[in-house]
Amino acid sequence: MGAGSDPGAVPLSALAPLPTEPGPNRWAMDANDADADGVVGVGADLDASSVVGAYRAGIFPWPHGDLPLLWFSPDPRAIITRERFHVSRSLRGTLRRSGWTTTVDRATSSVIRACAEREEGTWITTAIQEAYIELAALGWVHSVEVWEDQELIGGVYGVQIGGIFTGESMFHRRPDASKVALGDLCARFARAGGAFVDVQIMTDHLRSLGAVHISRDDFLGALAVEGRTPCRLTVDREPVSRLAAR
Repeated sequence: MGAGSDPGAVPLSALAPLPTEPGPNRWAMDANDADADGVVGVGADLDASSVVGAYRAGIFPWPHGDLPLLWFSPDPRAIITRERFHVSRSLRGTLRRSGWTTTVDRATSSVIRACAEREEGTWITTAIQEAYIELAALGWVHSVEVWEDQELIGGVYGVQIGGIFTGESMFHRRPDASKVALGDLCARFARAGGAFVDVQIMTDHLRSLGAVHISRDDFLGALAVEGRTPCRLTVDREPVSRLAAR
């Protein structure tokens, strides 16, 4: 160890890469123009510059059937922090006994495709999958994978804008695996200096995990500040048992 080195520093090889700028966004959308349903715009495209530009403005695409592509900025917005993530007694038991591990960006395309495999149908269209896989290659989309030995059993993916991480979808192939993925994301992101994980629209499931509402104005204010914060997730494999200590 050289003089002046930090023994607690994370090696650069163990950090997610910095994102590559995709170019200017040619679409003008303002979150403050959202209607009562949170719709900001209709149409546009899923080019990397368009999607990154939208997230930087607090807006995200959300396909609805055969309608032209819709773009949303809901009010209120649902977020979750590491401190508020709720570890139930049963989840704590899973964390302690499962022997599962997690990684970051080890199988992002597999996580995205698994999130789209829903019997009831999905908004994660082929076009969305292709766009977000491209964004992953550019360093804007990240995933947390949950592993049972070498089998991928759960995960979550989303878009990171500095210190704000917008979670897009989760999946599980074992009970609790998606909860573990979200909890691991919250923990890693907080450790990287991130402010919170944006989960967009509140559901009963997300509320049970500790999600809370904030106003659109508060969200946009946080994004304006925290979106400039450089945060790099650690990508190394870690045991989920560490999350039970909270």
